[in-house]
Amino acid sequence: MKRFWKTVDVVRDDDGWAIMLDGRPVRTPARALLKVSSEDLADSIAEEWRIAGEDVDPRAMPLTGLANAAIDRIAPDKDAFAAGLAHYAEADLACYRAEGPSALVEQQASSWDVLLAWARRRYDVDFATTSGLMHVPQPHGTVERLGHAVATLDAFQLAGLSPLVTIGGSLVAGLATLEKAVTADQAWRAVSIDERWQLKQWGAVTEAETALKNRKRDFLAAARFLELLDA
Repeated sequence: MKRFWKTVDVVRDDDGWAIMLDGRPVRTPARALLKVSSEDLADSIAEEWRIAGEDVDPRAMPLTGLANAAIDRIAPDKDAFAAGLAHYAEADLACYRAEGPSALVEQQASSWDVLLAWARRRYDVDFATTSGLMHVPQPHGTVERLGHAVATLDAFQLAGLSPLVTIGGSLVAGLATLEKAVTADQAWRAVSIDERWQLKQWGAVTEAETALKNRKRDFLAAARFLELLDA
């Protein structure tokens, strides 16, 4: 898409905040009005449109993309989307530990045990952990309660939570970030332990470094979306 606008403004009405391009409201790909409930989020989305170049790159507008997803993809069937995301409770990254080497095992334990301890306290659940990749079933109550926590979120919260969970592989880390039990940087360090370990052991590989950098960018953008939404 080529840039066609000169001015970007944020306007408020009874339903929230909308972004205007040359006096016309921004719409989602499905042609719905792009409107958010947070002034801070609206201002940050507007800034993405202000700094866009002549050739608009959607990857440089992650907040806009997440708002679009909330409105077009999630809101029409929020329950189904939440149920899909809740499935990550059945195989959370933090429950699957390396068998070795000991330094990696220790890194995982020091980071992931904190997340699981928080979830135990927050949701009154327990977790089954294992060494290796063989699936270990989680207690029914754990899956049910974490699923309920996801189901109670609104479409915009789900839009921000989804990349945290799908990129990191951990519903617990995503919920901890959403609820500000950990910072976005702490959550990212936790869910990227294995990849960063591999890069350290085997040396820099351009493709792997680029993939990890892109995942981090998207992960932190989703965390910022949630932070702005709650401002």
